[in-house]
Amino acid sequence: MISSLFQDIIESIENLSIEDQDYLFDLIYKRRIEKRRAEIAKNGEELLNSLQNGTAKKGTAQEIKAYLLEDEEE
Repeated sequence: MISSLFQDIIESIENLSIEDQDYLFDLIYKRRIEKRRAEIAKNGEELLNSLQNGTAKKGTAQEIKAYLLEDEEE
């Protein structure tokens, strides 16, 4: 079910001109890309820190998968 706030937002967007709607969608899309890039960069920094600290798990894909599945079973 759509919340009333969300419905209000949709109605407001529908009241915009087509050009403004296109601009808004483009803006949202670009911001989502930037947010995802920031998340990837943060994950990369955490991985580098783990590698430098010696706390990162290393191994083949099969070894890492087995390690992760071990954690789930406990």
